[in-house]
Amino acid sequence: MNKTFIIAEVGVNHNGNIELAKKLIDVATEAGADAVKFQTFKTEKLVSATAQKAEYQKQTTDIDESQFDMIKKLELDLETHHALIDYCAKKKIMFLSSPFDLESVVLLDELGLQIFKIPSGEITNLPYLEQIAKTNKELILSTGMCNLGEIEQALNVLRKYNSNKITILHCNTEYPTPMEDVNLRAMLTIKEAFKCEVGYSDHTLGVEVAISAVALGAVMIEKHITLDKTMEGPDHRASLEPAELKSMVLAIRNIEKALGTGIKQPSKSETKNIEIARKSIVASKFIQEGEKFTEENLTAKRPATGISPMSWYDIIGKVATKNYEEDEIIL
Repeated sequence: MNKTFIIAEVGVNHNGNIELAKKLIDVATEAGADAVKFQTFKTEKLVSATAQKAEYQKQTTDIDESQFDMIKKLELDLETHHALIDYCAKKKIMFLSSPFDLESVVLLDELGLQIFKIPSGEITNLPYLEQIAKTNKELILSTGMCNLGEIEQALNVLRKYNSNKITILHCNTEYPTPMEDVNLRAMLTIKEAFKCEVGYSDHTLGVEVAISAVALGAVMIEKHITLDKTMEGPDHRASLEPAELKSMVLAIRNIEKALGTGIKQPSKSETKNIEIARKSIVASKFIQEGEKFTEENLTAKRPATGISPMSWYDIIGKVATKNYEEDEIIL
């Protein structure tokens, strides 16, 4: 049974508060997630002073605040990175972070991260792709806003410098993603096109789409988490609260069990039901020794402790070697 790698995405839902960040690490750990992910960036390297907010960000933050000012408050410094990495180690959960600029790639590499997550917005950033590929670490590539051609271009760059595993995540970057825009089958298209492992980075409300992605073959699921959806900040509304995260992880683990081996055979639990539910050939009325078995004096009834009705025509025409009472199993 393959285990889905579940990433609890804190992102910027720590609101710049390290204690809140630690509480979210606790939430991820208690829910059974495999990793907890943050975002690493230098605001000055990421956005210009005139950059506009996304529509969903305007709805969830101060409308008069610039994108620069909004994310500057959410920046994590080196000391905080060390503290969060240490706390994750203590909690025995993997620390991940998405770098959003070249300087942050270097920082995370120096901090010893073994897996690098490329956010959707950087998939067309050639210098960034080259630098992150040259770390020669395992890569996760998120593909929000992409078409297949753009994914192919990015993969060509990454594979030029990196021989390690690359997992591609289907994604939609609208927060929250409308159900009609999920297009979950595109994950399978990506898998077929690039012969790689695929997963799903989910920004829908609820947990059913992430669970469905696992049933379709996702090996990795990423989902934003928060302590409270009503908190101030750009991503809280489209995140899971603690109880929802637990529910999602449990459901995914159940789906993994339910997917099974693909071999069609009686399961261990149902084998005992075979004799009870199936039938045997029995006498439909009294049959005297020496009488021929016919369709008029035979029928099929439970239990399946005698001759299977699949041997019906092997029995018809044979001669009874003993008397049979009605409902007696033919031997």
